[in-house]
Amino acid sequence: MNDLLRQCVAGMVFGGLLVLAPVQAQEFRIGFVSTDRIFKEASTAKAAQSKLEQEFSKREKDIVDLTNTMKAMVDKFEREGPTLPEGQKTVRQKQLLDQDRELQRKRREFQEDLTSRKNEELQQVLERANRVVKQVAEAEKYDLVLQEAVYVNPKHDITDKVIKSLNAGGVK
Repeated sequence: MNDLLRQCVAGMVFGGLLVLAPVQAQEFRIGFVSTDRIFKEASTAKAAQSKLEQEFSKREKDIVDLTNTMKAMVDKFEREGPTLPEGQKTVRQKQLLDQDRELQRKRREFQEDLTSRKNEELQQVLERANRVVKQVAEAEKYDLVLQEAVYVNPKHDITDKVIKSLNAGGVK
């Protein structure tokens, strides 16, 4: 009876393996996309960066000019300060502090606006890239595409295909 039980169990295991064999024969395809490379190399990302530079270049120049003016005023005050009457010295110090606060406020607003716009532009690039990744994954029958990984074998990296498709305008 023991042998009969073993034969039945062995037959069930063997039958189970035959059922699983076709599943294991199907290839599970994994791809990887580097969003950093897309942000650096894709023409849409470069166009977004150029757009931001044009949009913010005047404000950046104004802040640089204001910083240089402020530095010149501080240098002048340091040179003339010892010879100024106490009342004038106090007035000029207050003016310098007020102008420095204004400069800091403008820098902070500039940085906040730039960061906000950069995030908006990068989000648009990422959304477009994700659509292209989905198209490539469907066309080439990938089961899974990752965007972040500690290590990726280069044979699974489909970033070049995605960048090529993005640059060619391959988004439906």
